[in-house]
Amino acid sequence: MKTRLTTLILTFTLGLVCSFFAPSASAQDLKPYYNVDDKGVWVDGYDPVAYLQDGKAVKGSPAFTVLYKGAKFQLSSKAHQEAFKKDPEKYLPEYGGYCAYAVGSYGEKVEVDPETFSVKDGKVFLFYNKYFNNTLKDWNKDEAKLHANAEKNWAKFKHAK
Repeated sequence: MKTRLTTLILTFTLGLVCSFFAPSASAQDLKPYYNVDDKGVWVDGYDPVAYLQDGKAVKGSPAFTVLYKGAKFQLSSKAHQEAFKKDPEKYLPEYGGYCAYAVGSYGEKVEVDPETFSVKDGKVFLFYNKYFNNTLKDWNKDEAKLHANAEKNWAKFKHAK
């Protein structure tokens, strides 16, 4: 009886210790869903709330970080932090913060320039803009078709794991 109780206590303790030290979602695990760096920080630390509330790209601060679905979102102020906590899905750019044009045109997840964005119907879209290749311009040429394709393509990423 005493041995059984000791085994039960050891098993419970070991399980508790293992769950305490078990790693949370790694940045690699988040990649199908969010454009995060190796530390799990979303889109170079830019504030997702600023796109909608301020109409501009604003660098967030580690002091106002919110952990959401394993990703670290850095906000630029306490007010933005509270707004994000209240309704994170409202502020998240489409396609996890990957380039909307690349998702729509090629079905690929491509990094973005966080300062190249578009807001339409309360949704934020981010774009690649480097080496004389501003994909926002290409997106604007055929937005309806690219958006429809992006929705189909992104659904595949959301379910892949």
